Amino acid sequence: MIKAPLPLPRYHQIYLVLRERLVSGELPPGRALPGELELARAYGVSRVTIRAALGRLAKERLVRRQRGRGTFPRAGGAPARAQLSGFFENLLMHGLRTSVRILELAEVAAPPEAAAALKLDPGARVQKAIRVRSYRGGPVSLITTYVPADVARSFGRRELAAKPMLRLLEDAGVKVSAGEQTISAQLADHKAAEALEVAVGSPLLAVARVVYGPRRRPVQYLQGLYRPDRYEYRMDLSRSGGATPRIWVPS
Repeated sequence: MIKAPLPLPRYHQIYLVLRERLVSGELPPGRALPGELELARAYGVSRVTIRAALGRLAKERLVRRQRGRGTFPRAGGAPARAQLSGFFENLLMHGLRTSVRILELAEVAAPPEAAAALKLDPGARVQKAIRVRSYRGGPVSLITTYVPADVARSFGRRELAAKPMLRLLEDAGVKVSAGEQTISAQLADHKAAEALEVAVGSPLLAVARVVYGPRRRPVQYLQGLYRPDRYEYRMDLSRSGGATPRIWVPS
């Protein structure tokens, strides 16, 4: 758990910069990173600070550190990605590549926002689950889901820890047909900071999603917080419209 105040600790800032250079390919696999002393001089910090940043990268398996030889980028160290083309397939595959820790699971009265999203009467029973999803050993997202109680009766804690929610919905006989999603930004509060191992006040991607089954029935309402240094959304766009100006739309 990190409880560092804002601004972010210097080692964390350098970790983010180095991580971006690794993900972009600027620091390719097979070639050693600059040494600790060289990095310390380049960023104007101590070797202890550089060592902490490199240790964070090593913990995420983005680099490997070899005594006497240096620090080397690992192949395949890019963050988990989900493209909005093939949206549900990507969500499902992302779920299968990650691990889950369940923080809370209970049947509750739907809060107003969830009831409205799921088109339920106020106070209707829903399954509420709060989970932390991790990738390559580090937390990626803090997810809160609400599912109508009659849909969620076929899965519990064990199933939620083993399978993605979309797969569980399909197993319950719900043919997922569509979804609506909004993406915004949010600062981490104490609960999110602890779960995602970031500083309080760190920027996060905030996702709100409604998933629909047959006859456009809402079967899941999701509120997700994602670490932007470990997760990104990417959308393929194409030009559309016969008149000027033409607009960009999802492919």
